[in-house]
Amino acid sequence: MEHLWAPWRNRYVTGEEKPGEDLFRRLADSSDDAAVFILARTKASFAVLNRFPYNLGHLMVCPYREVDDLASLSAQESADLWTLVNRMTDALRKAMKPEGFNIGLNLGTAAGAGVPKHLHVHVVPRWPNDANFLTTVGATRIHPGDLSAVYSKLRSALEI
Repeated sequence: MEHLWAPWRNRYVTGEEKPGEDLFRRLADSSDDAAVFILARTKASFAVLNRFPYNLGHLMVCPYREVDDLASLSAQESADLWTLVNRMTDALRKAMKPEGFNIGLNLGTAAGAGVPKHLHVHVVPRWPNDANFLTTVGATRIHPGDLSAVYSKLRSALEI
């Protein structure tokens, strides 16, 4: 078996850092957005880079309020959430030039939610051939960048 070093995932894989029930609350309560990779905040939601990305630029948009289903959001919270999703896809387009996106939610543990009690929208930029043989055969992703660089590019795109 071949191995590929992915240092950004080590703390997660070794169990030193597992997403917990309070993950998004902890992020939202941070006083240092750059340290936790929060890209944008609105009245009811925030956008944060995924520290264990499926693809370069993978981010999540989360309501501040802990809810496990879209129906639990107020109309204002829902509008705020989806407006921020749109804003983040625009920033990704400007900063990273993807040719497509996967945007979605995993509601409930059975659907694959890592934090099932706090819904969050995944926004994953995509490029042709970004899933190569290593992804297909070896279940391994290669990311050609680091989170700090992606964070800086996206923050700059948001300020335009």
